[in-house]
Amino acid sequence: MNRFALVAVTSLSLLLLGTWDALGAQPNILLIVSEDHGPELGCYGDPYARTPNLDRLAAEGVLFRRAYVTQAGCSQSRSSILTGLYPHQNGQIGLATWGFRMYREDTPNVPRSLKAAGYRTGIIGKLHVNPHSAFPYDVQEIPRGNFARNNLADYARHAESFFQANDRPFFLHINYPEAHDPFLTQVDGLPEHPLTAADVRSLPHFGIDHPELRQLVADYYNCISRLDSLIGDLLAALDRSGKADNTLVIFLSDHGIDLLRGKRTSYEGGTRVPLIVHWPGKALPQVRTELVSTIDLMPTLLEIGGAAPVPDLPGRSLVPLLAGEQPAWRSHLFTEFHTHATVANFFPQRAVRDERYKLIENLLPGEFHPDTNKIYSELPFVEAVIAAAPPLIRTAYQRQQQPPRYELYDLLTDPYEFQDLTDSPEHAAIFADLKQRLAQWRKQSPDPLLNPAILQRLKEEVYSVRRRAVAREYHWGYPDYFFGPEPEVPSDAGPAKD
Repeated sequence: MNRFALVAVTSLSLLLLGTWDALGAQPNILLIVSEDHGPELGCYGDPYARTPNLDRLAAEGVLFRRAYVTQAGCSQSRSSILTGLYPHQNGQIGLATWGFRMYREDTPNVPRSLKAAGYRTGIIGKLHVNPHSAFPYDVQEIPRGNFARNNLADYARHAESFFQANDRPFFLHINYPEAHDPFLTQVDGLPEHPLTAADVRSLPHFGIDHPELRQLVADYYNCISRLDSLIGDLLAALDRSGKADNTLVIFLSDHGIDLLRGKRTSYEGGTRVPLIVHWPGKALPQVRTELVSTIDLMPTLLEIGGAAPVPDLPGRSLVPLLAGEQPAWRSHLFTEFHTHATVANFFPQRAVRDERYKLIENLLPGEFHPDTNKIYSELPFVEAVIAAAPPLIRTAYQRQQQPPRYELYDLLTDPYEFQDLTDSPEHAAIFADLKQRLAQWRKQSPDPLLNPAILQRLKEEVYSVRRRAVAREYHWGYPDYFFGPEPEVPSDAGPAKD
């Protein structure tokens, strides 16, 4: 089984109103990706968010309540959005700024496929996936992260120029810096009336509250409000172009908040994101509750854009869901984690959830999770707040600091994942079932870290590269040794049940 022997679960579905050419023309596609925030938007019921533009987009489009990224890290998540593959399948297991890269430059991706189908392609904002040359955008503007938030009006200005350049169908991929840290209270007068610590409470999945934490959360919401304003400017530019009625708009975040139990974790606060799809006259306004993943975006866009399908992608086209149909859908959804930078965050995990329960497998059980050092160094007040928290919360943070092999959560009764149920006799059958499904997915995907020797070799390599300046020039070896002999499968991996 080679590196591209993937789970063959893609099925051809009927297009929304027949095939794309029956619609008369290929639609334009506007893909909007924001940074580092979960579904903390008004349209998702958040009590503090001020997001009128995104709320309107959701009301007129399709809001997915249970949408997930593949990994709660910037480059890793973005690689899945653009290739339709999990990071362990495409190779982008860590940040591009630390030299991590896809295995192959010729990995199929969205801009290349749509370009071949006749689309004019453009990107505004960072790509953050290596190698950059694998993604043949015709137009590229503002190529860096721009976390200083310089010249934010340029995003809509460049977009408007792109919209109006000519009448060929376009694919524009625009990447905003909000709500990446630093959480800036106000930039260019946005938001007009910033929230303060007195206006908010900490996010529920933190499990703790503190005045300093509230100020961070308030400014996080200020970033999201500013993002909403920028997207409002973008959509106004699209309206002025006269092309809005034939443009599919997709909005999502690359992963959750860069605070406690969010980014760089496999918890819901890291992997669950907003996903809104707006397609006037085509996608029926509705709320969907299916388990959807960013691996579903590539087959969706290729189908809608009339591009050649890529065989054996692990995701599914969302087109039937956009049409308001009720197709048989996935019963289980998978996510993962490897590292973010290097030694500071290296702690590989795999996870699966069904309609109610979630299982996380920590591939280095019992070892100290290095990312907790980052948390306590950046937020020195947090350790004392956790120590004074109720036992359930204290235990959850201790578990995150030094995790066991498995963690099992009931997302219905415990949506913020504080109570581990792996030792609960009442949940033994659920635990066994999810463990088996996770093992089978790892075998079928295929997951190179099933091989303990490869896991150890990756750990040694990551720990040998401790500085970003070195990492940028370092030639990572994992693309060469990940896929050697067929990985051994754990003895508890039985046959797949679906």
